[in-house]
Amino acid sequence: MTDDRYREFPTGFFDRQDEGDDRAFYSMPRLVTHIDERAIEAVGLVYEHLELDRGRVIDLMSSWISHFKSSPDTLVALGMNRSELAANDMADGAVIADLNRAPVLPFASSSFDGAVCCVSIDYLTNPIELFDEVARVVADGGRFCCTFSNRCFPTKAIAGWLHGDDRSHIDLVARYFDLSGRWRDVSAAVAIEPGRGGDPLYAVWATAANTDEVSR
Repeated sequence: MTDDRYREFPTGFFDRQDEGDDRAFYSMPRLVTHIDERAIEAVGLVYEHLELDRGRVIDLMSSWISHFKSSPDTLVALGMNRSELAANDMADGAVIADLNRAPVLPFASSSFDGAVCCVSIDYLTNPIELFDEVARVVADGGRFCCTFSNRCFPTKAIAGWLHGDDRSHIDLVARYFDLSGRWRDVSAAVAIEPGRGGDPLYAVWATAANTDEVSR
């Protein structure tokens, strides 16, 4: 990686066991849930608490289900599989994009009031650039929330995620926000503690801010 912001990560941190084309891997629709019902409920409660269930929201790396308890006023689902996105009843629009191939969002600046990414943050190979882009398309003061559990497609998750634990995952996502330099008030919560039966659930979020505000 040429971006100097990655210098603190060891060589191979963002490598994956399967470096094949992600578009081929995700070409087959998977109309399944990737966390259990209690964890899905917890995601919706986090969104509700952060007031991400209103206004214009983008659901990044989305699928056939978005995890809101009630749909925002406008929800755009961005993902890899056209059939999955077409089956998303909450989405008002869908965009096909491979964010590892090009961490660029095809929207004007300040197009959204908030952004979410559910159980997919572990697959990003260029996370800092994407967090820059999310800050660009989310209006100043809007939130970006990443939720995750301890389940994944191991061949597509980055090595640094697979070699970490739940605590280090929280720290890593928070670090992405910090290294982007376009976010403030980075926060984290354990929505479902591990060891309670079923899937644990963690959330890390921050507020979009202009660069002058962040630098103060």
